[in-house]
Amino acid sequence: MLLYLHIPFCDSKCFYCSFNSYVDKLRYKKEYMKAVIRQFDFEVKKYGLKKGSLRTLFIGGGTPSTIEPELYIPFFKNLSIYFDDNIEITTEANPNSATLEWIKGMRNLGVNRMSFGVQSFDDKKLKYLGRNHTSKSAIKAIENAYNAGINNISLDIIHDTKIDTKKLLKNDINIAKNLPINHISSYSLGIEKGTKFYDTKEVAKDDISEQKWFYKEIEYAGFPRYEVSNFGKYICKHNVGYWEHKDYIGIGAGAVGFKKNRRFYPHRDIKKYISNPLYQKVENISQIELKEEKVFLGLRSFVGFERKILNKKENTKVDVLLKEKKVMQKNGKIYNLEYLLSDEIALFILE
Repeated sequence: MLLYLHIPFCDSKCFYCSFNSYVDKLRYKKEYMKAVIRQFDFEVKKYGLKKGSLRTLFIGGGTPSTIEPELYIPFFKNLSIYFDDNIEITTEANPNSATLEWIKGMRNLGVNRMSFGVQSFDDKKLKYLGRNHTSKSAIKAIENAYNAGINNISLDIIHDTKIDTKKLLKNDINIAKNLPINHISSYSLGIEKGTKFYDTKEVAKDDISEQKWFYKEIEYAGFPRYEVSNFGKYICKHNVGYWEHKDYIGIGAGAVGFKKNRRFYPHRDIKKYISNPLYQKVENISQIELKEEKVFLGLRSFVGFERKILNKKENTKVDVLLKEKKVMQKNGKIYNLEYLLSDEIALFILE
């Protein structure tokens, strides 16, 4: 079983961010952390959670490093009996708020993996993106995490912005590969409604050839690619669980849960969530929709999908793709050979 905890608080709002996060509601932190415990206790019964059955815990946001480790303690106490012996516990963090003290506090709670929202080691680009840290503080945060005993460290890099050049991106990778990390997530800049960038013209470059080049550079730096945007000497168990269509519990405002053929949506608004953390809108998912999700997620990653879930017409299309060497087949599963074409290949199969 996977568990995701959403922290909706931020100390600043990046220009590209469309996540459910707020910079003006930090006063609700204590109430919020009490509410997530109430929801977790509810989910234990709903999912029939057993002792030792939690394989991964991922704390995302927002900015988890805006919450003091002391406020996480009651939540972790409730969870701990459900932890698998080899549980992967990841927390996202921003370099400006992930102090050495915060990192040590989270490590003492059991966190064994950290993912830093670095985005770039170029200070000009960081300002362009609306980030509130510097290259120097990002490097320091990563080194602090490693020195505090966090062995699995990941960082995010955003590319495909208007100001990107191959020289800038190459410098980002050169700095990253010399840091004590074993994972990189690299995302093409997306322009989402409701963000500052949405009303700004030409902030994204949308250069496919440069994207391909950049992804190759990450691999050349020693980080094997295992999903459209993920590269690592270490493969994130939590991410893989999503792609394998495992059940997962979503805790917090706007955190989505999934069980068999249903999704659960709590309140997104922080105050509404605190007042009733047990509320959930339920979405029933058809077998056709589940099949489509398995195909899309499988083709985006090294997970692949079982060919037997397809109908006769869809299997005929897979034969075409195999003949053209667009995909490969192994032990009854179909794997994608070009992640950047994953959506197009999925649509071809399923149309």
